[in-house]
Amino acid sequence: MKGILGKKIGMTQIFSEAGEMIPVTVIEAGPCVVTQLKTEETDGYKAVQMGFEDQKEQRLTKPAKGHFAKANVACKKYVGEFRLAEEENYELGQTITAADFEEGAKLDITGTSKGKGTQGNIKRHHHRRGPMSHGSKHKRLPGGLAAATYPSRVFLGNKAPGRMGRDTVTMQNLELVKVIADRNLMLVKGAVPGNKGGLLRIKYAVKGQK
Repeated sequence: MKGILGKKIGMTQIFSEAGEMIPVTVIEAGPCVVTQLKTEETDGYKAVQMGFEDQKEQRLTKPAKGHFAKANVACKKYVGEFRLAEEENYELGQTITAADFEEGAKLDITGTSKGKGTQGNIKRHHHRRGPMSHGSKHKRLPGGLAAATYPSRVFLGNKAPGRMGRDTVTMQNLELVKVIADRNLMLVKGAVPGNKGGLLRIKYAVKGQK
């Protein structure tokens, strides 16, 4: 369950040796530094915490500064945690880079999707519109909510207009096409969630590994 933190750079395309065009997302993966090791005895579960991207010390709170000082590592902007299997072991201060991942492996990548603000029910939930003829008063409205004298209220969970996007999304079984180790870059086949510059959690796929 090896994992790493990264940043989405953008999308491009590369060509395989057979001449096939492959759409890829370019991800700056690491280098990440292990900032804390969690164990069954102290925390109730086994996990590794790692930091990504250097941050100015004056921009951190005193508890955050103390946390990095205890691990004897430089201050980091992002911190993420990955659960570990029993046989996996890391060391405090250890550096994880894109070179630690194998080309051709399947990855699960988690990010925050693009925010789209407040949207109507048609865009948000793919509802059908009403008649567009002259005089129709039901073109893009939500429609009836089936709340009459009884129960005299709208049930929770109805698909209605509201905030869309900015959700945590995981894309599963994405192929790691190429690793550019000297630049800490991963080229992953397909699209990943979020804007350019968005933080990503990358780990080997839970399903689909051969």
